[in-house]
Amino acid sequence: MASEQLWPLEVEARDGFKLWVRFDNGVEGEIDLSRHAGRGVFKAWDTPGVFEAVSVSQHRSIRWTDDVELCADAIYLEITGLDVEEIMPGLSALTDA
Repeated sequence: MASEQLWPLEVEARDGFKLWVRFDNGVEGEIDLSRHAGRGVFKAWDTPGVFEAVSVSQHRSIRWTDDVELCADAIYLEITGLDVEEIMPGLSALTDA
C-alpha cells in the first residue's frame, strides 16, 4: 500500500469504551479502548457523556477534548492489523538513521 493520509470520516462511541471508525478508503471497524479508561488523560472518560462526545478533529485525529485525542493512523493499524511499514513505507529507514 502506498503512503497516504488516512482520513477518518465517521466515528461512533459504543458501550464498554469501544469505538467504531470509518475511513475515507472504505475501511471500517471497531476497537476496544477499555484498557485506557480511567488512566492518565483518559480519566476524562469517567465523566458522563465525555466518551460519547467523540469526534473527528480538523487535523484528522479522533478527539474527545482538547487534552484527549488519538492518532487516526494508530487506530487504522489496530482495526486492520497492518504493520506501520505497510501504510508508511520507508518510515523505519527514517527512524533507524
